[in-house]
Amino acid sequence: MTATVERPDAAEPQDARLGSNYRKLWTASFISNLGDGIDAAALPLLAAALTRDPALFAGVAVAGRLPWLVFALQAGAIADRVDRRRLMATANVVRFGLMGVLGLAILGDWASIWLLYVVAFCLGIAETLFDNAAQAIMPSVVVRPQLERANGRLYAGEMVANQFLGPPLGGFLFAVAAAVPILLDAGTFLVAAGLIAWMTGSYASRRPAAASAGPGVVADPDPTAPARDDDVAPGASVPRRRMRTEIAEGLRWLWGHRLLRTLAILLGFMNGLSMMFFATFALFATDPDILGLGEIGFGFLLTAGAAGSVLASLVAGRIVERFGRGPVLWSTLLGSVAIPIATGASSDAFVVGALSAGFGFTAVIWNVVTVSLRQTIIPDDLLGRVNSVYRFVGWGSMPVGAFLGGVIASQFGLRAPWFVAGTVMALALVPAVRVISSRTIEEARAAAGA
Repeated sequence: MTATVERPDAAEPQDARLGSNYRKLWTASFISNLGDGIDAAALPLLAAALTRDPALFAGVAVAGRLPWLVFALQAGAIADRVDRRRLMATANVVRFGLMGVLGLAILGDWASIWLLYVVAFCLGIAETLFDNAAQAIMPSVVVRPQLERANGRLYAGEMVANQFLGPPLGGFLFAVAAAVPILLDAGTFLVAAGLIAWMTGSYASRRPAAASAGPGVVADPDPTAPARDDDVAPGASVPRRRMRTEIAEGLRWLWGHRLLRTLAILLGFMNGLSMMFFATFALFATDPDILGLGEIGFGFLLTAGAAGSVLASLVAGRIVERFGRGPVLWSTLLGSVAIPIATGASSDAFVVGALSAGFGFTAVIWNVVTVSLRQTIIPDDLLGRVNSVYRFVGWGSMPVGAFLGGVIASQFGLRAPWFVAGTVMALALVPAVRVISSRTIEEARAAAGA
């Protein structure tokens, strides 16, 4: 059976419409990210109410990101084994249950920092499953020429909800009652799960015809065609292999691709180092000797990055066309050096807000370019696994960075993690100078038939 993927009408340009399945996916993403944005303010404020120790406070971030270190590879293999749409819906139902339990704990006055650790870790497990499936599903929702546009719009919605609307609302609702933003987020996960379940078609990974279906079955050679699930001949038996074997295939593929390997390693540095300072950002922002913001002010500070993020998501395609993928990626990498150092040196909330906007701009530009690149050049049957290895490298560093940030802040003050992060990132860029360029990127795209 062929996956139901809506194609643009023949009378319209190929990239004119993204289809109703994309609209359902986009709406689900917007709603769940609104809840996440609410919790981006509410959870740190809850943690700050439970402890003022920087190391214990940073432990929440460690717990939330630890699954990317211990479970990301398995999550990618699972995403290549099952229907990705169903996996995403199930993960959101689990997140609904977790946030519901936390909300009830707050209402019952039995919430603790240790419960917050457990909830954060379990949320992270569900996030690894959801995010790996979400990135792998996109080439089955839209055709290849639409990927950068579709990803850009998705990120625009995510940033508006997650960073622009959610945080100030979360800060306000937390000031009203601590349980309200938590329970509201639980509801957003449930609604998003329903929207994803409503998408039509099957979204299991495509099996390569030559390898899995035997002689005489020809895979679709059209690079503009969406992924299909009928590349295996009817009645053909595809043996289920050990998960370790499937994970190893993803590892070998990524490690053998010099460009993606380098991007993954740099992403690991960027994410680990950003968690070094974000792990204690609420303490940094509310410390009377630094920014001195209150609960609502902290929520609005989190929205500052959204202005840059939304702008980036809207103009990313034009920027790439104008300057090329290589220079654009290098601008984001240099920003990851300069912005943390400047933020750590500032005591002005407006300056920090402007720097956060710049950070949000560079982060979304990086995501739009690199995610679209991976979706273009990684074979569909390996997409979940290679993405999981990529994110294992790129996101597995986050709990380590959060832990180190808490230790550094405890020993040397809340400004220190920002300075350390900028300095280390500058050193990490040196080996990548000869690897990342418009030429190497276009060569990789051409080799994949893009």
